[in-house]
Amino acid sequence: MTAPDLTLLLDALPAGMVVTDPDILGAYRYDRANDPDAGTPLALIRPLTTEHVQVAVRWSARAGIPVVTRGAGTSLSGGSTAVDGALMISTERMRQLTVDVATRTAVSQPGMLNAEVKQAAADRGLWYPPDPSSFEICSIGGNVATNAGGLCCVKYGVTADYVLGMQVVLADGRAVRLGGRQLKDSAGLALTKLFVGSEGVLGIVTEVTLRLLPAQTPPCTVVGSFPSVRAAGEAVLAVTAQIRPAMLEFMDSVAINAVEDMLSMDLDRDAGALLVAQSDAPGPAGVAETALIEEAFTACGATEVFATSDPQESEGFTAARRAAIPAVERLGALLLEDVGVPLPALPDLIDGVAAIAADNRVTISVIAHAGDGNTHPLIVHDPADPDETARAGRAFGQIMDLAISLDGTITGEHGVGRLKKGWLRDQIGDDAMDLMGTVKSALDPTGLLNPGVMF
Repeated sequence: MTAPDLTLLLDALPAGMVVTDPDILGAYRYDRANDPDAGTPLALIRPLTTEHVQVAVRWSARAGIPVVTRGAGTSLSGGSTAVDGALMISTERMRQLTVDVATRTAVSQPGMLNAEVKQAAADRGLWYPPDPSSFEICSIGGNVATNAGGLCCVKYGVTADYVLGMQVVLADGRAVRLGGRQLKDSAGLALTKLFVGSEGVLGIVTEVTLRLLPAQTPPCTVVGSFPSVRAAGEAVLAVTAQIRPAMLEFMDSVAINAVEDMLSMDLDRDAGALLVAQSDAPGPAGVAETALIEEAFTACGATEVFATSDPQESEGFTAARRAAIPAVERLGALLLEDVGVPLPALPDLIDGVAAIAADNRVTISVIAHAGDGNTHPLIVHDPADPDETARAGRAFGQIMDLAISLDGTITGEHGVGRLKKGWLRDQIGDDAMDLMGTVKSALDPTGLLNPGVMF
């Protein structure tokens, strides 16, 4: 087959923006999910502006060439895996950002990292709450595409709760502005929300307007070591039944020991589970919430409870939880799950994952944003061992089936991507899948945007 002629695209975009060097293209084939079926793109575009994206999409539409959009490449569900012969549009160089104190908003291009938006807001006395564990390396565009969450979601919500507006390039190359800096807007259908979490299958977000909050009150942190995951799960329910903590994170024994091996924080290696909770309520309310958390941990059988208001100590425990995935990854390659359940079902989900691990003879470490029921089972396997890889894959599917059976979800914040689409219909049903297909067909009738993702 003759390769498509890139001449018109090369002529229409600035010199060097269209990349065809095989060595460079190779670096853009995979995202962090390491999908073994990753293809090789026809070319890579690294635009600077919305207009550059429009040029690329219009060329693709005329040539019938699929488009895959990529942010920082940190997707854990294969949402930005390359497709053979597709045009890869990387938003990594779209990095303009402004902060408006008067409206408490930030207008960001998609290539800005989450950490950079946080810092820019903090420099003006404001706060951008969504905080994925990968906040230092993940991009705002990817956060919007997957509706990313993080550690403080239990109290402050996910990315969708902070997106006020956006500019998005549609499959035909039109650039549409949706929403704006106003906090309340009931004009028409909620199209802005439609694109949050759409994983690039409906359009390419080239600018996003984000809601900011006043700076967070320094939190108090409570850490509890538990003899079992069941006891820790009961403690989660005991806390959330009474207050909404600013953070309530879970690590099992595998994660505790992996983090201790990497960071040497004097964590209890014999603990069955660890909970890290925070209250950022000001003054006496914070003191009362901290005491309540301590009492709940103790009542549910914690073997050790430690509370601190020292910022460095608090950040140390938060960093330990953020380090869990890379720490466990040192044990072997990971299949990363992202399943969530209603809070009362959390202990059953964790126990069920342990049973799946035993049945398949694989190591599965469970970490979780426990306060909102979003868990990350980390399946450790050796890709060079076909039998173990097959058992890990079987466990992956069984965990998703388990979450669905508990009235949960196959993804709380990572997205469906390519790796989980086989289970999406089982969760949402035929009618909802048909409705999604109708929306997809209306906005991308030829199916050029992120083919293979979600559908």
